[in-house]
Amino acid sequence: MTVLAPAPARTRRSTFFPNLRRPLYPAIKSESVDPVRNPYAPGAGQRPPELAGRDRELQQFEVVLERVARGRPERSMVVTGLRGVGKTVLLNTFKSMAMQRLWGTGKIEARPDQSIRRPVAAALHMAIRELAPRHRAPERIEEFLGVLKAFAMRDPAAAKGTSHWSPGIEVPASRGRADSGDLEIDLTELFVDAAGVATDLAVGIALFIDEMQDVPAADVSALCAACHELSQTGGPLIVVGAGLPHLPSVLSASKSYSERLFRYARIDKLDRDAADLALILPAREEEVEFTPDALDALYEAADGYPYFVQAYGKVAWDLAPRSPITLEDVKVSAPEAEEELAVGFFGSRYERATPAERDYMHAMAQIGDEPVATADVADALGRKPSSLSPARDSLIKKGLIYSAERGLIAFTVPHFGKFLRAQPV
Repeated sequence: MTVLAPAPARTRRSTFFPNLRRPLYPAIKSESVDPVRNPYAPGAGQRPPELAGRDRELQQFEVVLERVARGRPERSMVVTGLRGVGKTVLLNTFKSMAMQRLWGTGKIEARPDQSIRRPVAAALHMAIRELAPRHRAPERIEEFLGVLKAFAMRDPAAAKGTSHWSPGIEVPASRGRADSGDLEIDLTELFVDAAGVATDLAVGIALFIDEMQDVPAADVSALCAACHELSQTGGPLIVVGAGLPHLPSVLSASKSYSERLFRYARIDKLDRDAADLALILPAREEEVEFTPDALDALYEAADGYPYFVQAYGKVAWDLAPRSPITLEDVKVSAPEAEEELAVGFFGSRYERATPAERDYMHAMAQIGDEPVATADVADALGRKPSSLSPARDSLIKKGLIYSAERGLIAFTVPHFGKFLRAQPV
């Protein structure tokens, strides 16, 4: 009788590979640059793994928080800069710092032609919800929520006979407080009452406004007036805004005292040391290094702009076969990084422009990368400056260019002129 040999036992992959991985992983980790472990984050508003080069601004905001905590008068704060320098990242970091001190916080993103009444109401609702569990007088919270609801529902722009927007607050709306329909009066009263709730808890409230240059002119005036009242009464509520480089002039055009009302912080590209740290420290956490000439090439390509540092660093990491990442790795990866930027960072903005607006931007790019005179753009296009005003104003409204100063305009996106010069006219 033939006896069949027993079938060999099947090795389960779930058992075999973990056992195999343990002895091999140190060798794999030391030799390869694993895309799964790529630490770089070139996303819109996404915090990079190392927030390099922003120590001064973080220290400034820490001083603001500490002064408010001690009952000292303090100005609100405005951060300005081009696209891609990390304004939103910094704003979110400020928000985290305030939350760590148990402040009430709320954040909005301004949009052109949209009143801030409802977004501010929602943001302050969130801030008060953070404070409410610690307040010993529930009726005090309900009283403020009634004022907040009245403020939110008093929208003069709503068509007569239509139902008002409800902010989801169950208490009845108050009457005679923050419900006049005049945003400047209502916002001032709302801020003062919110600051009073924060005073009860010996903390503060911070309202964060991203894309602040897009706040409508009338609302900017109301916002400045409310902040002015708080600065005089010492109420522990601050507004922290972020916007394009011309934001200070927008505020100044609204209220002449805005120059003294806010603490301004202009952020720009990183210096060489900070840009290197943004690449080196996250890589070191994963036991990956860069050669010095690779860092030279990456800085030259990114020009110190934080978004570009992350973009070039990410692609260089993904394509490098092993550590250290070399100059050759950067040269191989640079075209792919530039292509991604051309589509996602530059191209998405370019596609928003009309043909007339693109002609205007191409003329700007041909003149140079520094702020250019509107008269020079008109000369380049063979047009009268007045005939180009609609295209210029529309580009400003879309956030593609800004008025650097009277008669001068510039791109809001770094290296946008270089991108345009590579596009067919």
